[in-house]
Amino acid sequence: MQSMKKISFVVAVYQNERALTETYRKISSLFAPGEALASYVYEILFIDDGSRDGSLEEIRQIRAQDDNVVGITFTRNFGQMAAMLAGFSEATGDAVINISADLQDPVELIPQMVIKWNEGAEIVACFRTDRSDGFAAKLTSRIAYGILRLSLPNIPAGGFDFVLIDRKAMDAFNAVDVRHRFFQGDLLWTGYQLSFIPYQRQKRTIGKSQYNFAKRMKNFLDAILDASYLPIRFISLCGLAVSIAGITYAITIVISWAAGDTPFDGWAPLMIVNLSLSGLIMIMLGVIGEYVWRINEEVRKKPNYIVREKF
Repeated sequence: MQSMKKISFVVAVYQNERALTETYRKISSLFAPGEALASYVYEILFIDDGSRDGSLEEIRQIRAQDDNVVGITFTRNFGQMAAMLAGFSEATGDAVINISADLQDPVELIPQMVIKWNEGAEIVACFRTDRSDGFAAKLTSRIAYGILRLSLPNIPAGGFDFVLIDRKAMDAFNAVDVRHRFFQGDLLWTGYQLSFIPYQRQKRTIGKSQYNFAKRMKNFLDAILDASYLPIRFISLCGLAVSIAGITYAITIVISWAAGDTPFDGWAPLMIVNLSLSGLIMIMLGVIGEYVWRINEEVRKKPNYIVREKF
């Protein structure tokens, strides 16, 4: 008799008290007799990323009533990406679904994701066509993904986190051992067959989002520096443009001097050029410094997270 396929769910948790029980209920109900995924077995991994509220105790309560639930807790807050990596490395399913803990990703799409997986898709990504967030969050997201699409043209305009990953693709993703990872870029890099499902990200009804501007900026830098050569190429293009402008300006000065008509008398033009070039050099050094710091982080080989307990 052929064994039932297993679907693992990875749920990164940070300050999600009260939302976890409902998240668990919605996922597990899909596997009840007569429901869409009744012919599959499930595994739900809750990874507590150093929450300071009652999230960990809520995970323990869920685990106490369901042996298909796994709880993992960190020694401190290491970030959402670290929690996802921990879940991916521990997941044992034939397919792994990453889903948010705050009920903003519609569980109702999961059967459709599984159908596409069974049809041959190895990565099924649900991408956001719209989101029930504030104007600032929407604007920064649009700008960030607009820049990223210059390097990754196949990434959806709204990005994706709600995704099903086949075991082969999951193993390939887990084999990449680096820090400061860009989840979406690394998945696209694997080259496995992709399928997309559009959806509108739902409004959070329980608790408050912990995803602030600083975290958005950190994730954007991870994405732009990890997944593309765009910053280095930008520096090269800026250097080329400044060099051409400088040579053109120098030729103009020489021609004017030869004609006895030096165009500038004072120090103002020199100061403008000096300040502009100094600012440009500082920006370039900052970008190069980011790369050097990340190389240093890789050489030191510190783990992305430390597990306190698995239950």
